[in-house]
Amino acid sequence: MEIHKILSQEKIIIKVDSCLEDLIPEYLSNRQKDIKNLLEALEQVDYDSIIFIGHNMKGSGGAYGFDYITEIGCCLEVAAKERNCELIDKKVQELTNYLERIQIDFVL
Repeated sequence: MEIHKILSQEKIIIKVDSCLEDLIPEYLSNRQKDIKNLLEALEQVDYDSIIFIGHNMKGSGGAYGFDYITEIGCCLEVAAKERNCELIDKKVQELTNYLERIQIDFVL
């Protein structure tokens, strides 16, 4: 995703296959839980949990049409392996911003 879109406050339109419409609310709710868990893990310096959450996000985002969640998950996993708290915090904030701004457009 282009960096200027991530840093702005405009809505991000995500086109998602309509066959996933029933699954998307729970998927996005789980990402909100991930944010809470990531912040707790960061506070506790629990890199293993951050690696686990990042890995799961990396593996699931694209399958639901959220490629940027996959990118963030990958970055979180790498940052946790490198013990880079600043980058982890930055990526959690980017994920928070992204989830606040997405608008789902279900397509056939």
